[in-house]
Amino acid sequence: MDLENAKAQMRKGVLELCILAIIDEEEFYPSDIIAQLKANDLIVVEGTLYPLLTRLKNDGLLDYTWRESNSGPPRKYFKITETGKQFLEGLTASWQKLVQSVDQTLQNGAANNGATDAPKTDAEF
Repeated sequence: MDLENAKAQMRKGVLELCILAIIDEEEFYPSDIIAQLKANDLIVVEGTLYPLLTRLKNDGLLDYTWRESNSGPPRKYFKITETGKQFLEGLTASWQKLVQSVDQTLQNGAANNGATDAPKTDAEF
C-alpha cells in the first residue's frame, strides 16, 4: 500500500469539515480557502476544492455572493448557511468522538503490542 496515497485519502476525508470551519466566521474566496488549508498542511488544489464547494452549495450548506474585483472579473465569495452551521456542529462533534476513539485505539494497540502471553510475576507488576 502506498503511504502517501493513504495520507492523501485521510486528508480528503476531512476536507468538508475543514472548509466549513474556515468559512464559519466570514466569507472566503476559494484561493484564500486553499491558502488556509495549505497553511494547516491540508494541501488541496483548485481541482479538488471547486467541486467540493459546488457540492456543499448544492446541499444548502454554503451560499455565495459575487463581488467586484480591482484586478479582473467579479469574484465568488462563499459563506456558510444556517443549515451549514448546524451541519458543522454535528460534524465537529462526530470528529471529536472519532479522534477520541482513534486515540484510544492507538494507545490500546501500543499497550497491547508490549504484552506477552506469559503470565506476569509479582516482580513485573
